Amino acid sequence: MPLIDLKIPKTIARALRLPTNDIRRQQIRVLKKLLRKARFTEFGQANNFDDILLSKHPGKKFQEIVSIYNYNSIYEKWWHKTLNGNSDVCWPGKIKYYALSSGTSEASSKYIPVTNDLLRGNKIVMLKQLLSLRNYHNIPLRSAGRGWLTLGGSTDLEKNSGYYAGDLSGITVKKSPFWFQPFYKPGKKIAKEKDWNKKLKDIVEKAPQWDIGFIVGVPAWVQMCMEMVIEKYQLKNIHEMWPNLDFFVHGGVNFEPYKKGFEKLLGKPIQYIETYLASEGFIAYQERQNNKGMKLVTNQHIFLEFIPFNEQNFDADGNLFPNAKALMLHEIEEQKEYALLITTNAGAWRYLIGDTIKLVNKEHSEIIITGRTKHFLSLVGEHLSVDNMNQAIQQTCSVLDITISEFTVTGIPFESFFAHHWYVSCKDQIDENVLKNNLDLQLKKLNDDYAVERKSALKEIFVTILPEKCFLQFMESKGKVGGQHKFPRVLKGQMLADWKAFIEQNNYS
Repeated sequence: MPLIDLKIPKTIARALRLPTNDIRRQQIRVLKKLLRKARFTEFGQANNFDDILLSKHPGKKFQEIVSIYNYNSIYEKWWHKTLNGNSDVCWPGKIKYYALSSGTSEASSKYIPVTNDLLRGNKIVMLKQLLSLRNYHNIPLRSAGRGWLTLGGSTDLEKNSGYYAGDLSGITVKKSPFWFQPFYKPGKKIAKEKDWNKKLKDIVEKAPQWDIGFIVGVPAWVQMCMEMVIEKYQLKNIHEMWPNLDFFVHGGVNFEPYKKGFEKLLGKPIQYIETYLASEGFIAYQERQNNKGMKLVTNQHIFLEFIPFNEQNFDADGNLFPNAKALMLHEIEEQKEYALLITTNAGAWRYLIGDTIKLVNKEHSEIIITGRTKHFLSLVGEHLSVDNMNQAIQQTCSVLDITISEFTVTGIPFESFFAHHWYVSCKDQIDENVLKNNLDLQLKKLNDDYAVERKSALKEIFVTILPEKCFLQFMESKGKVGGQHKFPRVLKGQMLADWKAFIEQNNYS
């Protein structure tokens, strides 16, 4: 008998504010709730929240009065005060928790405020996602009442003067309700472990003791964990260990490049559920079975804005121009790329999160993540997005029947012009030139600008095949090991210099 019943009474449905069709009304209600709660903070007083609340058009008034921030600007002007112990800066009360996040390109850690209000909102969204499984067909919902193996950050948080800091996943587990503990694996002791390699070994040792129905984590680390279990216990597939494993909940990176290698470890098909859970909040989740898009969280704890990701609003390095104008959700169009701004109940106000998205279904408010504002290549006008890269890798793997588990790309000078240099991890034997030619072909099919520039200033592409451990060891050398960290798809600046030095020093070249 399952321990979780996914039927939901109408009274609870009303309490969860399950969505209606009026997206604009939902978002204005969320904005007003955030403004009312923060009106007496330093930020609220400085930005005349009372005037915004009295306006007939609070959304537009909010955009007129409140500036757009990235991490550096909001930290330098506001968030640094909370780290010094000040209360009521951008959100009522004192900030006791910070999610450490470096994105995928920055060397130093960012301290993202995490409040109880944010954690509560995230938990409600997680419950909504779980309840959405009621609409899935031909799946054993009893799996929801079995073990949930979560490969996340350590719950042994860094203690500082007046606050704790760590991965959001570690904070979330540490603050999880008591009723979830029986489901949660790997348990408190292993969850506290900071050494990621030791954590994986401990999980492998405990694996026979668990009945796992869900696995939650970043694809590369989940795949590694399953490979270690299969190898240690001499299994044909992971379902010989966990026969009730039916769900994989993932996020942070595009899953398609991993899917082929991942499915080699399975004994039966499972459901893949994508989430968009950033350090700043739970932004979207896959609500419909086998659906490409994720449903934006529009009626809970995040106000969303969108800036068209184009040359009018961003420079060649992905920096936002001062005069850029943001749109609300009801104003944006399908299949156009936007940079995402969020306002949350943790004191992030008009915060440029750094991700780019496309609206793929306006009726259901469903999006896909297409990349990062600073993770794209446009040396000569090729406008190569991370979404293009992911699709090209996926299609190349399909054509050549290979598995590529990691990749990154950079732009380089070549002769008097330019070239792209790809670094990939491939578990199959493949000639680099064959891989290069197929990858180039797929990119030309996907991106007209790329195809044009390959006839002019983008003279060549290069492919270097490296072992997967090279990518993992480089991330480890940067202190970015674990479920919250993803290898950057585009390397630039100091990160690129460090990557080249690492390859040479470790004889991977």
